[in-house]
Amino acid sequence: MFSFLYLTTDDGSYVPSVWGYTLTVVLILVLLVAASFVKTRISSDKRTVYVRRLAFSSIAVALAVITSMIRVLAMPMGGLVTLLSMLFITIIGSWYGLSQGIMCGVAYGLLQLFINPYIISIPQLFCDYIFAFGALGLSGLFFQRNNAVIKGYIVGIFGRFFFSVLSGVIFFASYAPSDGILSHPLLYSAAYNGIYIFAEGIITIIIISLPPVKKALSTVQALAAME
Repeated sequence: MFSFLYLTTDDGSYVPSVWGYTLTVVLILVLLVAASFVKTRISSDKRTVYVRRLAFSSIAVALAVITSMIRVLAMPMGGLVTLLSMLFITIIGSWYGLSQGIMCGVAYGLLQLFINPYIISIPQLFCDYIFAFGALGLSGLFFQRNNAVIKGYIVGIFGRFFFSVLSGVIFFASYAPSDGILSHPLLYSAAYNGIYIFAEGIITIIIISLPPVKKALSTVQALAAME
């Protein structure tokens, strides 16, 4: 039914077609605009608030994409330790709330279809690109709380870890070794995905805990929260 949106590769996986990429761009724009309307105060300043949220959300997604290309470690069958890429999405949730964080996470996941697509089915696409990256927006659970950036980041990467492990168990169980403790698909998927997700997580938490970085984030947050 939607075969015009994707092309089949030699290994049996799929990549988006021109129409698929076009639809992805449209969805990203819709998500970012919709996210900026969420919980916007109804007042004469509404337009200013909307523009500011859209600007900061767009910048965060762009920075996440750029830093995702800076690879500290590349896993053999997918998965990367990057330079703080997940942080920029979780920050939006911490600053603007759950809904906006999730929508920016989904927008980022859709952009990953441009950068490094690997699709074997529609359910796998949703699990790996929509749900896993969208879960980074769970950082919004700590919106307006103390230490929201660090707490939100931890929750966000655990959300991504959950869906990445789920995808590994459901769609990539055949990659588990035939014997040994990691022969169970759940243990194999948890170990494999945990290596790159939590390695980046530890590096990021160390960096954002440094006093100069904390001060810089607080300054930017103050600008982002102005209404």
